[in-house]
Amino acid sequence: MLQEHNTIRRGTLDAPWRIGTRGSLLALTQSGTVRDALIAAGQHAELVVVKTAGDKSMEPVEKIGVGVFTAALRNELAAGTVDIAVHSYKDLPTAPDPRFIIAAIPPREDPRDALVARDGLVLGELPPGSRVGTSAARRAAQLRALGLGLEILPLRGNIDTRLRKVAEGEFDAVVVARAGLARIDRLGVITESLEPVQMLSAPAQGALAVECRADDPDLVTILSALDDSGTRAAICAERSLLAELEAGCTAPIGALAEVVESLDDDGRVVEELSLRACAAAIDGSDVIRASAVGSVADAEQLGRTLARELLELGARDLLTADKQTGEPSNADFTHPSPLEND
Repeated sequence: MLQEHNTIRRGTLDAPWRIGTRGSLLALTQSGTVRDALIAAGQHAELVVVKTAGDKSMEPVEKIGVGVFTAALRNELAAGTVDIAVHSYKDLPTAPDPRFIIAAIPPREDPRDALVARDGLVLGELPPGSRVGTSAARRAAQLRALGLGLEILPLRGNIDTRLRKVAEGEFDAVVVARAGLARIDRLGVITESLEPVQMLSAPAQGALAVECRADDPDLVTILSALDDSGTRAAICAERSLLAELEAGCTAPIGALAEVVESLDDDGRVVEELSLRACAAAIDGSDVIRASAVGSVADAEQLGRTLARELLELGARDLLTADKQTGEPSNADFTHPSPLEND
């Protein structure tokens, strides 16, 4: 199949670029934006649905393996059965794979988390004891840290399934990624978009990774036209922070980087990268926060430096078990990213 790729001129009507995608509504919508952008640029492209073990199994994600969602797409990419893979960036492992290159990171959707609650309530209006569903340990920890007395419960299923649990009264509210709702035109159900001071989003939340084989320089060049430099810098900072922390901290991590304008010593407007991050105890008993501002060109170093600051502040000592019971309280929130973006 790789030989076929090398002999056939792709991007034509007879041989369109093949974009590998999962078959969920959100995945198809995300990949469709890349297909449409390529077509607008004069390239022919089509979507190819790749079934993953996660799509075929009803087992919990911790049993089937946390990497099955992205690994299946990458396997097809390596085999040459697809030319491009579109991922929710936060689902990718932080370690680079030399076989592939992230050729484009398109402009990011709003990275905030969103509350969908009964009766149009915002977070502060939910009475103590309200049942709030989320798939993410990061969200659960930060919700508990707010001290609102909410009952935080694990949540599975695609976006419409999660919304239905509120509509049918199983949950009083759910917290999901705002970007996912935006991409499938469900923004109208949001009762509150949660600001970073309430809840920091997952590193790379709201961003797409457009990936191709590293040995296909022509396609890399074509895809690079879809890249947004500001988004790439922000994602680089957030992901390098996560990579640095993974070696020394198992607490839930939130991070958000933004390109901001400031004045230099000569009064000129310059762009800088602002990065905020937190590490939280799963039981909500402690949240360590830190922030930094640096050069956009030094995004990776900014992330790693802030990660080391979090570790010095005690992030590696945060408990991943409930401090009162001594039992793990995050067992139902195991690496939620793939299902979080289902």
